Amino acid sequence: MDLGLTGKRALVLGASRGLGKAIAMSLAAEGASVIAAARSLDKITAWAAGNPLVHPVQLDLADIASVDALADRLLAQGGVDIVVNNSGGPPPGTAMGAERAAWILHFEAMAANLFHLTARLLPPMQSRQWGRVISITSSGVEQPIPNLALSNGVRSAVVGWSKTLANEVAADGITVNVVLPGRIHTERVDELDAAAAKRTQTEVAQVAEKSRATIPAGRYGKPEEFADVVTFLASERAGYVTGSRIRIDGGAIKAI
Repeated sequence: MDLGLTGKRALVLGASRGLGKAIAMSLAAEGASVIAAARSLDKITAWAAGNPLVHPVQLDLADIASVDALADRLLAQGGVDIVVNNSGGPPPGTAMGAERAAWILHFEAMAANLFHLTARLLPPMQSRQWGRVISITSSGVEQPIPNLALSNGVRSAVVGWSKTLANEVAADGITVNVVLPGRIHTERVDELDAAAAKRTQTEVAQVAEKSRATIPAGRYGKPEEFADVVTFLASERAGYVTGSRIRIDGGAIKAI
């Protein structure tokens, strides 16, 4: 199936590792020119070595000056066709234990600055009457994950913004969707399992086994399985999919 991505320009945030890296690789494999952005430029340079379709850039989502500098650079080049909003996750913790400063800090990096960057990059898409905005959140926006209060709260704001934006730009040929990863086997999931093991004074292997037992598929997902769904949403073929939340969780979410 030709996804119509050859020659499209895609910006993928958080591309140094995990889901962002997998998405950037999948888009490039379909012929898109990928601007892979993250704080850890060296990590992107390492995995993208030899791939002429991947262009590493440095970005700190917690720094609005860094966000605006990237937007200025991309707009000077004519903008992009695809934006994949993907941010790192906050530390584990309870809702009662989360301080006001932590909410503000993580909302800025995981939501407000994503909204700002996307808004700056939308006008060229509107002019071309074609664009894709895909935001990576978490299964916690549908079924809150215990001890991940900051993530559950901030990422839910991304869902509300995405649905609102989808309605505003649909007539401009721009789709806006949210993708919800379940337990996809990335470094982030390994870190969360390690934190849970420390908190419960058990072995990491036991924590992972218990987690897998809650997933009907009986395993963690592969990053490339997740990335390929995102790539389809970014494609010509997905032009009538907008305002949606797509789960990729092996059936873990119990709600209909």
